[in-house]
Amino acid sequence: MNIKKAAEMFDLTPDTLRYYERVGVIPPVHRNESGYREYTTNDLNWIYLAKHLRNAGLSVESLIEFASLAQLRETQNVEEAQKQILADQLEEIEQKISEMEEVRDLLAYKVATYDDHIAKFKAGEMTPDKVEKLWERKK
Repeated sequence: MNIKKAAEMFDLTPDTLRYYERVGVIPPVHRNESGYREYTTNDLNWIYLAKHLRNAGLSVESLIEFASLAQLRETQNVEEAQKQILADQLEEIEQKISEMEEVRDLLAYKVATYDDHIAKFKAGEMTPDKVEKLWERKK
């Protein structure tokens, strides 16, 4: 597959794919006799992984380290180091998901109680000094 089709497949630009390869986010892509990149399924897997890990917040530096380790593949330590990069990212994502769930619940609560709170403010039942403590609300 050529670079244009690979880029379209993952909603990236050819320039992004060239950049990923140049800096080492993905391993070097085989080139044909004319010098054009020919993306294999393995290359496409790397692009897919890089795009999704990047979107999830993994740094370019971590992606470069991960791809560099994949090219070594000579020792158990390399595999463990790669696995640790993924495990660390998984832990970070799980923490973000937990935080996002808390925010989602808070927003759902605020939307569900909005009209009631506004009515209470208008009726004088709630004032800036007499309001609920959001952090103490029942979840």
